[in-house]
Amino acid sequence: MSTLDRQPAGVAQVGVGTRAVPPGMDATEWSLRLDLAACYQVFDFLGWHESIFNHISLRVPGAQHHYLVNPFGLNYAEVTASNLIKVDLAGVNVDASPWRGNPAAFAIHGAIHSARDDAQCVIHTHTTAAMAVACKRAGLRHDDFYGALLHGDVGYHDFEGITVRTDERDRLVASLGRHNVLVLRNHGVLVTGTSLPHAFFRYWTLQRACEVQAASLAMEGPDVILDEAVRRQSGRDASAFDPAGSLPRVVFDAVVRRMDLVRSRQTVDWRS
Repeated sequence: MSTLDRQPAGVAQVGVGTRAVPPGMDATEWSLRLDLAACYQVFDFLGWHESIFNHISLRVPGAQHHYLVNPFGLNYAEVTASNLIKVDLAGVNVDASPWRGNPAAFAIHGAIHSARDDAQCVIHTHTTAAMAVACKRAGLRHDDFYGALLHGDVGYHDFEGITVRTDERDRLVASLGRHNVLVLRNHGVLVTGTSLPHAFFRYWTLQRACEVQAASLAMEGPDVILDEAVRRQSGRDASAFDPAGSLPRVVFDAVVRRMDLVRSRQTVDWRS
């Protein structure tokens, strides 16, 4: 079931576009396409886009490790469920499409999808806050609420230039290791998730951590540094907070609804 099919009782119906599975399309893949297209639209809505660059990829079930990604040349606001392209690990289109992908996407996303079975979704961005943190020698600090939640789950990869060379793939995967967040030094960040909502929620946490860190370092006065034991406990608490794993979907669906409400200029009657 996709985001557009989940509207809580009493909430305005704001989804747009067809929900019917196109002829010849697997129902599971169509549901994934709807979620991924919604995610691109949300990133545009929240200002986390970088013109036509950066990528959010989502694996399609199957032994071939095919995955969906944005067509290179489209703005995030132009991405739809039907124009997403499906590629193999080498970045070659699996289905007929007038669009191709960005070679940089294949070097990063193809490498991670190939090496990590649990990395169903990979998000890579160049937001200003994330790039600012990536340019700091100390990287992401764990001294605020959001940064502390990511303690123990962040890896680092040194900048080697534009990520288009296949020989960097193994080094990038090694830098990620078993972490779910990777700071690409002087470049940007990426996150992985066992599903799109999990990757989105992790990225949302990371983005907030980067924004808070950038704002804090711009202010005068000493920072309050968390004790290492508190950082470790925060990371453990974050992992144990949602044992059922349902919160990421709730968060993602809520953001999609908010985006649709704002874009359609609708409001919820809070008096009801």
